[in-house]
Amino acid sequence: MNQPLNRLVFAGEALVDLLMWIPALPERGGDMLAGSSSVQVGGGFNIMAAAARQGLPVVYAGGHGTGPWGAKVRAVLAAEGIAVLRPPDLDADTGFDVALVEDGGERTFVTSLGAETLRQPGAWDAIPAGAGDAVYVSGYGLVAPESGAILGAWAAALPAEVLLFVDPGPLVADIPAAVLRPALSRCDWWSSNQREAALLTGAAGPSGCVLAQRAPGPGAVRISLIPAPAVVAVDTTGAGDAHAGVFLAGLAAGLRPAAAAHRANAAAALTVTRAGPAVSPSRAELDAFLATLDE
Repeated sequence: MNQPLNRLVFAGEALVDLLMWIPALPERGGDMLAGSSSVQVGGGFNIMAAAARQGLPVVYAGGHGTGPWGAKVRAVLAAEGIAVLRPPDLDADTGFDVALVEDGGERTFVTSLGAETLRQPGAWDAIPAGAGDAVYVSGYGLVAPESGAILGAWAAALPAEVLLFVDPGPLVADIPAAVLRPALSRCDWWSSNQREAALLTGAAGPSGCVLAQRAPGPGAVRISLIPAPAVVAVDTTGAGDAHAGVFLAGLAAGLRPAAAAHRANAAAALTVTRAGPAVSPSRAELDAFLATLDE
C-alpha cells in the first residue's frame, strides 16, 4: 500500500478514564488513598489526538452514547477538530475505565464497555474507507464479545487501497484466533509493546514499541530496531497511543517508515514525561524536542 494518506478513520473506542495516582497497587482486599485523581477522555481518543496534533485529519467511526460520558467524549473530539461519523446511541452511555498509575509510571486498567462497543450485525458496513485512508483497529474492539467478530470481519475485508493499522493491545491473548488472524493477515502495520508482541508471537523481542510491516509472502513481516530517547517516566498512560498516532501522521506527511518511527519514538518519550492519558505533543512541540536530541 504505497498511496498517499489523507485521513485517519479511527475504528476504535473513545471512552472515559477515571485516573488515580498511587504509590503501588494495594494488596488484594486492601484499600488506599490516591495521591491525586482525574477524569479525562482516553482510550482511542489518545491516538486520534496524537495524529490530529501532527496535522493529520481524523474522523471517529466508533460509537458514543447519551449521558455525561458520551457528552464529555464529543466535547474533546470537537476541541481537537475530530469529526464524528455516527449519531449518539440513545439507549446507552459511553463506557469508562479505572486506571491506577503507580510511582514510576506503570498503569493498570479495569474497563466497563458502553456505547462505544458496536454489537449490531453490519454496524461497520456504512463507514466510508477508501483510497487515501488509514484505518486504525484496536484489540480492545476485537476482544469484545459479540462486537469483536463484526469489527474484525469488516477490517479484514477492507479494500487493498486502504492502509490498515492494527494494535492488538494488552488483551491480545484474549482475542479469539478466528477474529485476530484475519485482521492481522490483512493489516499493513501492527503495533505492540514488548509484552504484547511476546504474547502474540511466543518469542521474546526488543524492549519498547514493536512495529511490524506486512511483507510479500505468507506470514512475512519486516521489523527494524529504531532507538528511542531515554527519559524519566512520570506516567506511561497513552505512550503507545501517541506512538501510533504520530507514526501514521508521519507516513501521511510523506516520511519513510523509519523516519516516521523516529518521530513516533520521540513523541512517546515526551508523552511519558507528562501526567495524563492524552498528553501527546503538538507538531511544534515535537519538532522542538527532536531538535534538542540532535544537538
